[in-house]
Amino acid sequence: MSDERPGVGIIMGSKSDWPTLKAAAEVLDALRVPYETRVVSAHRTPKRLYDYATSARERGLKVIIAGAGGAAHLPGMTASMTELPVLGVPIESRALKGLDSLLSIAQMPAGVPVGTLAIGAAGAANAGLLAAQILALSDHALATRVMAWRAAQTDGVAEAPEDNA
Repeated sequence: MSDERPGVGIIMGSKSDWPTLKAAAEVLDALRVPYETRVVSAHRTPKRLYDYATSARERGLKVIIAGAGGAAHLPGMTASMTELPVLGVPIESRALKGLDSLLSIAQMPAGVPVGTLAIGAAGAANAGLLAAQILALSDHALATRVMAWRAAQTDGVAEAPEDNA
């Protein structure tokens, strides 16, 4: 995204999760928040996950967005290996439409929190915005951009319906 060191990591269990998680990247792009993206499967690449999660803070990350479908272990496993905030995005699955992913991410044991967002692209977009808001706690310029972004969202809502017929 930029030459600036990324503060947000976006990870996914499979490259097929990218179309959903791209919504998080688009929000971060709009807010000019540097991020990195990686495919890190909890089941197929456990060493890659371990290396990613345990080195995240020293590499400058402050928040991790982890999207996963089906059994959806990636957000929880990531949270178990880093003290950084992890935001879990359930990816819609074919069999259960993402409900399986949502429950897998939300049902973490006490002491290993994962902030769980909505299923699909809306959850990914909100994960991007939430990550930016977390970073904005210590970045006044970003806080100003977040406030402007939210104001633009509000301004974009019509006061009355229009009949386009």
